[in-house]
Amino acid sequence: MTHPPAARPARLEQLQAWAADPQARGAFSPLAEHPYLLFDAGGAQPPEPAQSRIRAWLRELPCPSLAIAAEPTALTPACDVVLDNAEDAGLLIDNIARSPLAASVLAQLLRAVESMPLADALLAESLAYSTLQAGPEFQRWRETQRAVPAAAPPARDVGPPVLVERDDATLRLQLNRPSNRNAMSVEMRDALVEALQLVLCDDSIRSVHIAARGKCFSVGGDLAEFGTAPDPAVAHAIRSLTLPGRLLAACADRVEIHVHGACIGSGIEFPAFAARLGATADAHFQLPELKYGLIPGAGGCASITRRIGRQRTAWLALSGRRIKARQALEWGLVDVVDDHV
Repeated sequence: MTHPPAARPARLEQLQAWAADPQARGAFSPLAEHPYLLFDAGGAQPPEPAQSRIRAWLRELPCPSLAIAAEPTALTPACDVVLDNAEDAGLLIDNIARSPLAASVLAQLLRAVESMPLADALLAESLAYSTLQAGPEFQRWRETQRAVPAAAPPARDVGPPVLVERDDATLRLQLNRPSNRNAMSVEMRDALVEALQLVLCDDSIRSVHIAARGKCFSVGGDLAEFGTAPDPAVAHAIRSLTLPGRLLAACADRVEIHVHGACIGSGIEFPAFAARLGATADAHFQLPELKYGLIPGAGGCASITRRIGRQRTAWLALSGRRIKARQALEWGLVDVVDDHV
């Protein structure tokens, strides 16, 4: 069995042959030479039932599948990422090669959660995230962090991590750790959980507005706290009890969030649960977890997928690229952009 060179897309004829070969599935995996599949999905499509066989094979592939297709084809819905040309695949391939286990888990998880109820999707994401916390890629990243001199602690901001103000039937929440770029630390997480529990307990709160102080909405999880739970099993149990996104989803129809500046990792995973999400023109969005050997773990595999679809979510996570507010609006990641800011 022969495989294409790393950056050369396979042809559909090769794909058809692999889909009919029981051994071919294991040749594309995080434990094999090729931790991804890159193929050209354009041109004449194979006949049925070959198409059905290929689609089923792609859905079961234990690694990301990257399709090159200028236009949708019969096979592109089964792929993890669809790209316009092979040159666009280079960054994704490099990132997958550095964290093949995390990339594999991401692809498999996004395929699964696409059709799951939200509660089940959040459970699956947490279990997958916990698995990777015990894996070699995350441990390697932690070792590199230990070798970096400790940064000076950020200045202490005045007041609680989340400012809460009520005006009759409206509750306003404001992230209040601007000196730490509103990182989703444990204290921030717990404050959000407490505020959202109040919303769920009080039907007289008809609208909730969430924003943030400082230069950005949130740069995501506090890296200094990554991996500090006693073990992955305990970390999963904690997430099951204290995930702010789960509570936000339960009252989403009453919540409007407005973001600005950097919205990274959980800084977009959390707000994506809201029924209405607005952004300033300077906002940008990024999912960088793959470089830590992880996947989005604050609910983003569910919240972002439900806004922009599985394939665009996979592209964000596998590429690690930023997208700006206007592109986020076109994709449906945000609902409105304030161009006057």
